[in-house]
Amino acid sequence: MNKFLEAVKSGKVLLCDGAMGTELQKRNLPSGACPEEYNISHPEIVRSIHKDYFDAGSDIVETNTFGANRARLKLHGYENRVREFCLAAVSLAKSVCPEGKFVAGSVGPTGDLLEPLGNLPEQEAYDIFAEQIKALEEGGADAVYVETMMAVEEAVIAVKAAKENTSLPVVASMTFELGNAGLRTMWGVDIKTSIEKYSEAGADVIGANCGKGFDEMIAIVKEMRPLTQKPIIAQSNAGIPEWIHGISVYTETPEVMSPKAEEILKSGVNIIGGCCGTGPAHIKRIREILDRLADYHI
Repeated sequence: MNKFLEAVKSGKVLLCDGAMGTELQKRNLPSGACPEEYNISHPEIVRSIHKDYFDAGSDIVETNTFGANRARLKLHGYENRVREFCLAAVSLAKSVCPEGKFVAGSVGPTGDLLEPLGNLPEQEAYDIFAEQIKALEEGGADAVYVETMMAVEEAVIAVKAAKENTSLPVVASMTFELGNAGLRTMWGVDIKTSIEKYSEAGADVIGANCGKGFDEMIAIVKEMRPLTQKPIIAQSNAGIPEWIHGISVYTETPEVMSPKAEEILKSGVNIIGGCCGTGPAHIKRIREILDRLADYHI
């Protein structure tokens, strides 16, 4: 069995990293700049973020490639640098990865709408994802994270592109928020549908990331766990950002997050981590909780 999947299915809860984007912003990434270009122009900054997360206790870090696809990079004039950015990203994370830990290739949405609602043909979307994911595998990624998906059609295309073009395990998550109709993505996809579609597409791990904070993630995991036997991942934002002095500030501190993270752990996740606004301090606190619950297994 693949070493990553073997670790996921061992019964031990694995700890992922936290946010990349907000950590880059703390290190003066200019507003509107391309985060993935930093893999080339500022490798020491990206490498330091990965090291901070491993030092905080992460078992898995994600590459700085969330938007490293042809469609997203075109906004910055970098559409021909997908492979370059992805190879550099994996190399940076691998360079500080301790023995027995893992590097996952981050894959976000294209940013375009699929036909007929938009102008992006399904085949083109498939090709866009395949290009990025093949480069991540070439670089040596241990798994691929298809994340922050809103539309199930695009999510399925990304998973299929990974399964049909690489041998990488696929961790697939969508972003849910609580509304009048319950927990749904921005495009109205419910948890049951996301599980069914991701499972049919061949995802190895299913879950949720981003969202409004750890409180909603508790509800998401509790709804998700009875619906699937697959491993579950949960990566929550540090609450809802507030606009303070011209910048977005996430106010859910490690201290506020701690009891919520523990409840998520006991709800049946196999991988836990953070998303926007979470940093090494949040991950260190979750590591402490995991160590305290050393005898707790899924």
